[in-house]
Amino acid sequence: MVPISSIPWEIFGYRILPLSLLPLPSYPVHATHYLYLRPHEPKLPTPTAARSLFLVNVPFDATEHHIKNLLSIQIGLSQGRIEEIQFAGSKKPVDKSAENGAEEPGKGKKGKKRKRAHRTGDIEELEGAPLPSTWDRELRKDGLTAVVVFVDRPSMDAAYKAVKRIRKDGVAPVWGEGSEEKAPLLGSMRYITHHKLQYPDRGQLLQSVNTYMNGFAAREAAQARLQARKRQVPDEDGFVTVTRGARNGPAHPETAQELAVKQKDKQKGLEDFYRFQHRERKKAEAAQLIRKFEADKEKVRKMKERRGTFKPE
Repeated sequence: MVPISSIPWEIFGYRILPLSLLPLPSYPVHATHYLYLRPHEPKLPTPTAARSLFLVNVPFDATEHHIKNLLSIQIGLSQGRIEEIQFAGSKKPVDKSAENGAEEPGKGKKGKKRKRAHRTGDIEELEGAPLPSTWDRELRKDGLTAVVVFVDRPSMDAAYKAVKRIRKDGVAPVWGEGSEEKAPLLGSMRYITHHKLQYPDRGQLLQSVNTYMNGFAAREAAQARLQARKRQVPDEDGFVTVTRGARNGPAHPETAQELAVKQKDKQKGLEDFYRFQHRERKKAEAAQLIRKFEADKEKVRKMKERRGTFKPE
Protein backbone atom coordinates (compact mmCIF):
# COMPACT_ATOMS: atom_id res chain seq x y z
CA MET A 1 0.00 0.00 0.00
CA VAL A 2 1.08 3.59 -0.68
CA PRO A 3 -0.02 6.87 0.98
CA ILE A 4 -3.18 8.55 -0.31
CA SER A 5 -2.93 12.09 -1.64
CA SER A 6 -5.20 14.84 -0.40
CA ILE A 7 -8.54 14.21 -2.13
CA PRO A 8 -12.16 14.65 -0.96
CA TRP A 9 -13.87 11.79 0.80
CA GLU A 10 -17.14 12.07 -1.12
CA ILE A 11 -18.44 13.69 -4.28
CA PHE A 12 -22.09 13.91 -5.32
CA GLY A 13 -23.05 11.27 -2.77
CA TYR A 14 -20.35 8.81 -3.87
CA ARG A 15 -17.63 7.63 -1.49
CA ILE A 16 -14.20 7.76 -3.15
CA LEU A 17 -11.83 4.80 -2.86
CA PRO A 18 -8.33 5.44 -4.31
CA LEU A 19 -6.64 2.38 -5.81
CA SER A 20 -2.87 2.18 -6.26
CA LEU A 21 -1.71 0.94 -9.66
CA LEU A 22 1.71 -0.67 -9.66
CA PRO A 23 4.24 0.41 -12.32
CA LEU A 24 4.53 -1.70 -15.45
CA PRO A 25 7.51 -2.24 -17.74
CA SER A 26 5.72 -0.20 -20.41
CA TYR A 27 4.85 2.57 -17.90
CA PRO A 28 7.19 2.48 -14.87
CA VAL A 29 5.27 5.08 -12.84
CA HIS A 30 3.00 4.72 -9.81
CA ALA A 31 -0.55 5.80 -10.65
CA THR A 32 -3.81 6.14 -8.74
CA HIS A 33 -7.25 5.05 -9.93
CA TYR A 34 -10.38 6.37 -8.22
CA LEU A 35 -13.35 4.10 -7.63
CA TYR A 36 -16.71 5.62 -6.61
CA LEU A 37 -19.17 3.72 -4.42
CA ARG A 38 -22.61 4.28 -2.97
CA PRO A 39 -25.63 2.17 -1.95
CA HIS A 40 -27.59 1.04 -4.97
CA GLU A 41 -30.76 3.11 -5.44
CA PRO A 42 -32.36 2.30 -8.82
CA LYS A 43 -35.44 4.13 -10.04
CA LEU A 44 -37.27 0.82 -10.27
CA PRO A 45 -36.76 -1.05 -6.98
CA THR A 46 -35.39 -4.58 -7.23
CA PRO A 47 -35.34 -7.37 -4.61
CA THR A 48 -31.53 -7.08 -4.27
CA ALA A 49 -31.20 -3.27 -4.30
CA ALA A 50 -31.22 -2.95 -0.49
CA ARG A 51 -28.11 -5.16 -0.19
CA SER A 52 -26.16 -3.88 -3.20
CA LEU A 53 -23.43 -1.33 -3.85
CA PHE A 54 -23.23 0.69 -7.05
CA LEU A 55 -19.70 1.18 -8.42
CA VAL A 56 -18.58 3.78 -10.96
CA ASN A 57 -15.28 4.01 -12.85
CA VAL A 58 -14.46 0.32 -12.55
CA PRO A 59 -10.95 -0.46 -13.87
CA PHE A 60 -10.90 -1.84 -17.39
CA ASP A 61 -9.21 -5.09 -16.37
CA ALA A 62 -11.63 -5.81 -13.51
CA THR A 63 -12.90 -9.34 -13.02
CA GLU A 64 -15.27 -10.80 -10.46
CA HIS A 65 -12.34 -12.06 -8.46
CA HIS A 66 -10.76 -8.56 -8.42
CA ILE A 67 -13.93 -6.95 -7.04
CA LYS A 68 -14.56 -9.73 -4.50
CA ASN A 69 -10.97 -9.57 -3.30
CA LEU A 70 -11.05 -5.78 -3.05
CA LEU A 71 -14.32 -5.56 -1.10
CA SER A 72 -13.41 -8.36 1.29
CA ILE A 73 -9.78 -9.19 2.06
CA GLN A 74 -8.18 -5.92 0.95
CA ILE A 75 -10.49 -3.80 3.13
CA GLY A 76 -10.18 -6.10 6.12
CA LEU A 77 -13.33 -8.24 5.83
CA SER A 78 -13.87 -11.97 5.43
CA GLN A 79 -14.62 -13.71 2.15
CA GLY A 80 -17.99 -15.10 1.10
CA ARG A 81 -19.97 -11.88 1.65
CA ILE A 82 -20.55 -11.15 -2.05
CA GLU A 83 -23.26 -13.07 -3.88
CA GLU A 84 -23.00 -11.65 -7.41
CA ILE A 85 -21.33 -8.94 -9.46
CA GLN A 86 -23.18 -7.45 -12.41
CA PHE A 87 -20.98 -5.55 -14.88
CA ALA A 88 -22.81 -3.17 -17.19
CA GLY A 89 -22.53 -4.32 -20.79
CA SER A 90 -21.35 -7.82 -19.93
CA LYS A 91 -22.81 -10.93 -21.56
CA LYS A 92 -24.32 -12.03 -18.27
CA PRO A 93 -27.77 -10.70 -17.23
CA VAL A 94 -27.23 -7.15 -16.10
CA ASP A 95 -29.32 -5.15 -13.68
CA LYS A 96 -30.29 -2.44 -16.16
CA SER A 97 -31.60 -0.23 -13.38
CA ALA A 98 -27.96 0.33 -12.43
CA GLU A 99 -27.49 2.20 -15.69
CA ASN A 100 -30.86 3.96 -15.78
CA GLY A 101 -31.38 4.65 -12.10
CA ALA A 102 -28.02 6.06 -10.97
CA GLU A 103 -26.04 9.07 -12.05
CA GLU A 104 -22.32 9.14 -12.34
CA PRO A 105 -20.49 11.59 -10.07
CA GLY A 106 -20.07 15.04 -11.54
CA LYS A 107 -22.95 14.66 -13.99
CA GLY A 108 -26.38 16.13 -13.56
CA LYS A 109 -29.67 14.89 -14.94
CA LYS A 110 -29.83 15.17 -18.70
CA GLY A 111 -32.27 14.15 -21.36
CA LYS A 112 -32.56 10.44 -21.74
CA LYS A 113 -31.36 8.92 -24.98
CA ARG A 114 -33.13 5.85 -26.18
CA LYS A 115 -30.78 2.98 -26.84
CA ARG A 116 -31.59 0.63 -29.65
CA ALA A 117 -31.61 -3.00 -28.70
CA HIS A 118 -29.42 -5.02 -31.02
CA ARG A 119 -30.95 -8.36 -31.86
CA THR A 120 -28.54 -11.22 -31.49
CA GLY A 121 -28.13 -13.97 -34.04
CA ASP A 122 -29.91 -17.28 -34.13
CA ILE A 123 -26.89 -19.07 -32.69
CA GLU A 124 -26.95 -16.96 -29.53
CA GLU A 125 -30.74 -17.24 -29.23
CA LEU A 126 -30.64 -21.01 -28.85
CA GLU A 127 -30.07 -21.82 -25.19
CA GLY A 128 -27.43 -24.37 -24.39
CA ALA A 129 -25.61 -24.00 -27.72
CA PRO A 130 -22.92 -21.35 -27.22
CA LEU A 131 -19.90 -21.24 -29.47
CA PRO A 132 -16.51 -21.70 -27.78
CA SER A 133 -15.16 -18.38 -26.53
CA THR A 134 -12.03 -17.03 -28.20
CA TRP A 135 -11.06 -14.78 -25.26
CA ASP A 136 -10.11 -16.02 -21.80
CA ARG A 137 -10.85 -12.67 -20.14
CA GLU A 138 -13.36 -9.92 -20.81
CA LEU A 139 -12.05 -6.34 -20.70
CA ARG A 140 -14.29 -3.49 -19.55
CA LYS A 141 -14.89 -0.10 -21.07
CA ASP A 142 -13.35 2.92 -19.40
CA GLY A 143 -15.61 4.37 -16.69
CA LEU A 144 -17.77 1.25 -16.54
CA THR A 145 -20.37 0.78 -13.82
CA ALA A 146 -21.12 -2.35 -11.82
CA VAL A 147 -23.52 -3.57 -9.15
CA VAL A 148 -22.14 -5.68 -6.30
CA VAL A 149 -24.84 -7.79 -4.64
CA PHE A 150 -24.04 -8.95 -1.10
CA VAL A 151 -25.55 -11.90 0.72
CA ASP A 152 -27.35 -9.59 3.17
CA ARG A 153 -27.69 -5.96 4.19
CA PRO A 154 -25.23 -6.12 7.13
CA SER A 155 -22.50 -7.38 4.79
CA MET A 156 -23.11 -4.47 2.43
CA ASP A 157 -23.04 -1.95 5.32
CA ALA A 158 -19.81 -3.47 6.64
CA ALA A 159 -18.09 -3.13 3.26
CA TYR A 160 -19.31 0.45 2.83
CA LYS A 161 -18.03 1.41 6.32
CA ALA A 162 -14.72 -0.36 5.70
CA VAL A 163 -14.10 1.94 2.73
CA LYS A 164 -14.40 4.92 5.08
CA ARG A 165 -12.01 3.26 7.52
CA ILE A 166 -9.48 2.74 4.73
CA ARG A 167 -9.63 6.46 3.96
CA LYS A 168 -8.98 7.29 7.60
CA ASP A 169 -5.89 5.06 7.62
CA GLY A 170 -4.56 7.08 4.68
CA VAL A 171 -3.37 4.06 2.68
CA ALA A 172 -4.73 3.07 -0.75
CA PRO A 173 -5.27 -0.63 -1.58
CA VAL A 174 -3.12 -1.99 -4.40
CA TRP A 175 -5.34 -2.94 -7.31
CA GLY A 176 -5.08 -6.62 -8.21
CA GLU A 177 -3.08 -7.61 -5.13
CA GLY A 178 -3.80 -11.26 -4.41
CA SER A 179 -5.45 -11.86 -7.80
CA GLU A 180 -2.38 -12.33 -9.95
CA GLU A 181 -2.61 -16.12 -10.13
CA LYS A 182 -6.39 -16.36 -10.39
CA ALA A 183 -6.95 -13.88 -13.25
CA PRO A 184 -5.84 -14.61 -16.84
CA LEU A 185 -2.74 -12.74 -17.94
CA LEU A 186 -2.84 -9.57 -20.01
CA GLY A 187 -0.28 -8.18 -22.43
CA SER A 188 1.21 -10.44 -25.08
CA MET A 189 0.02 -13.61 -23.30
CA ARG A 190 -3.58 -12.49 -23.78
CA TYR A 191 -3.21 -12.48 -27.57
CA ILE A 192 -1.22 -15.72 -27.61
CA THR A 193 -4.08 -17.39 -25.72
CA HIS A 194 -6.60 -15.75 -28.04
CA HIS A 195 -4.80 -17.23 -31.05
CA LYS A 196 -4.93 -20.70 -29.49
CA LEU A 197 -8.63 -20.41 -28.60
CA GLN A 198 -9.48 -19.55 -32.20
CA TYR A 199 -8.81 -23.21 -33.03
CA PRO A 200 -10.81 -25.14 -30.43
CA ASP A 201 -10.61 -28.84 -29.81
CA ARG A 202 -12.44 -30.95 -32.40
CA GLY A 203 -14.56 -32.72 -29.80
CA GLN A 204 -15.60 -29.44 -28.15
CA LEU A 205 -16.48 -27.86 -31.48
CA LEU A 206 -18.41 -30.94 -32.63
CA GLN A 207 -20.41 -30.98 -29.39
CA SER A 208 -21.30 -27.30 -29.77
CA VAL A 209 -22.39 -27.76 -33.40
CA ASN A 210 -24.47 -30.85 -32.59
CA THR A 211 -26.19 -29.08 -29.72
CA TYR A 212 -27.03 -26.13 -31.95
CA MET A 213 -28.31 -28.29 -34.82
CA ASN A 214 -30.50 -30.35 -32.46
CA GLY A 215 -32.02 -27.20 -31.02
CA PHE A 216 -32.49 -25.70 -34.47
CA ALA A 217 -34.20 -28.86 -35.76
CA ALA A 218 -36.52 -28.95 -32.73
CA ARG A 219 -37.48 -25.31 -33.26
CA GLU A 220 -38.13 -25.88 -36.98
CA ALA A 221 -40.34 -28.89 -36.19
CA ALA A 222 -42.33 -26.88 -33.65
CA GLN A 223 -42.87 -24.08 -36.19
CA ALA A 224 -43.99 -26.60 -38.82
CA ARG A 225 -46.55 -28.10 -36.43
CA LEU A 226 -47.84 -24.64 -35.60
CA GLN A 227 -48.21 -23.70 -39.29
CA ALA A 228 -50.02 -26.98 -40.05
CA ARG A 229 -52.45 -26.33 -37.21
CA LYS A 230 -53.14 -22.82 -38.54
CA ARG A 231 -53.94 -24.23 -41.99
CA GLN A 232 -56.56 -26.59 -40.56
CA VAL A 233 -58.36 -24.56 -37.90
CA PRO A 234 -60.27 -21.38 -38.84
CA ASP A 235 -60.03 -18.38 -36.54
CA GLU A 236 -62.88 -16.66 -34.67
CA ASP A 237 -64.07 -14.89 -37.84
CA GLY A 238 -64.14 -18.08 -39.89
CA PHE A 239 -60.98 -17.37 -41.89
CA VAL A 240 -58.18 -19.85 -42.40
CA THR A 241 -54.61 -18.59 -42.18
CA VAL A 242 -52.79 -18.78 -45.52
CA THR A 243 -49.35 -20.26 -44.95
CA ARG A 244 -46.64 -21.79 -47.11
CA GLY A 245 -47.24 -25.40 -48.12
CA ALA A 246 -50.20 -27.48 -49.14
CA ARG A 247 -53.35 -27.31 -47.08
CA ASN A 248 -54.05 -30.45 -45.15
CA GLY A 249 -57.63 -31.53 -44.67
CA PRO A 250 -59.01 -32.62 -41.30
CA ALA A 251 -57.97 -36.02 -40.08
CA HIS A 252 -61.54 -37.52 -39.88
CA PRO A 253 -64.82 -36.91 -41.79
CA GLU A 254 -66.58 -36.24 -38.49
CA THR A 255 -64.17 -33.40 -37.80
CA ALA A 256 -64.79 -31.93 -41.26
CA GLN A 257 -68.57 -32.10 -40.76
CA GLU A 258 -68.32 -30.39 -37.38
CA LEU A 259 -66.19 -27.61 -38.86
CA ALA A 260 -68.70 -27.13 -41.70
CA VAL A 261 -71.61 -26.86 -39.25
CA LYS A 262 -69.72 -24.37 -37.09
CA GLN A 263 -68.81 -22.30 -40.12
CA LYS A 264 -72.46 -22.28 -41.29
CA ASP A 265 -73.67 -21.23 -37.83
CA LYS A 266 -71.18 -18.36 -37.74
CA GLN A 267 -72.46 -17.04 -41.10
CA LYS A 268 -76.10 -16.92 -40.01
CA GLY A 269 -77.54 -13.43 -39.92
CA LEU A 270 -74.81 -12.01 -42.17
CA GLU A 271 -76.67 -12.42 -45.50
CA ASP A 272 -78.00 -8.81 -45.54
CA PHE A 273 -75.17 -7.18 -43.70
CA TYR A 274 -74.50 -4.75 -46.59
CA ARG A 275 -77.15 -2.75 -48.51
CA PHE A 276 -76.13 -4.09 -51.89
CA GLN A 277 -76.65 -7.63 -50.56
CA HIS A 278 -80.24 -6.71 -49.66
CA ARG A 279 -80.87 -5.31 -53.17
CA GLU A 280 -79.36 -8.35 -54.86
CA ARG A 281 -81.51 -10.66 -52.75
CA LYS A 282 -84.69 -8.74 -53.69
CA LYS A 283 -83.78 -8.91 -57.39
CA ALA A 284 -83.12 -12.64 -57.14
CA GLU A 285 -86.51 -13.23 -55.45
CA ALA A 286 -88.35 -11.17 -58.12
CA ALA A 287 -86.60 -13.02 -60.95
CA GLN A 288 -87.51 -16.33 -59.35
CA LEU A 289 -91.20 -15.32 -59.14
CA ILE A 290 -91.21 -14.30 -62.81
CA ARG A 291 -89.67 -17.59 -63.85
CA LYS A 292 -92.23 -19.50 -61.78
CA PHE A 293 -95.11 -17.47 -63.30
CA GLU A 294 -93.92 -18.11 -66.83
CA ALA A 295 -93.54 -21.81 -66.03
CA ASP A 296 -97.12 -21.93 -64.70
CA LYS A 297 -98.47 -20.17 -67.84
CA GLU A 298 -96.70 -22.68 -70.04
CA LYS A 299 -98.12 -25.53 -67.99
CA VAL A 300 -101.70 -24.21 -68.34
CA ARG A 301 -101.27 -23.77 -72.12
CA LYS A 302 -100.14 -27.35 -72.56
CA MET A 303 -103.11 -28.63 -70.50
CA LYS A 304 -105.52 -26.73 -72.75
CA GLU A 305 -103.97 -28.19 -75.87
CA ARG A 306 -104.33 -31.73 -74.56
CA ARG A 307 -108.05 -31.25 -73.73
CA GLY A 308 -108.92 -29.68 -77.04
CA THR A 309 -111.83 -27.26 -77.74
CA PHE A 310 -115.05 -27.93 -75.77
CA LYS A 311 -118.25 -28.12 -77.99
CA PRO A 312 -121.59 -28.28 -76.22
CA GLU A 313 -124.31 -30.57 -77.81
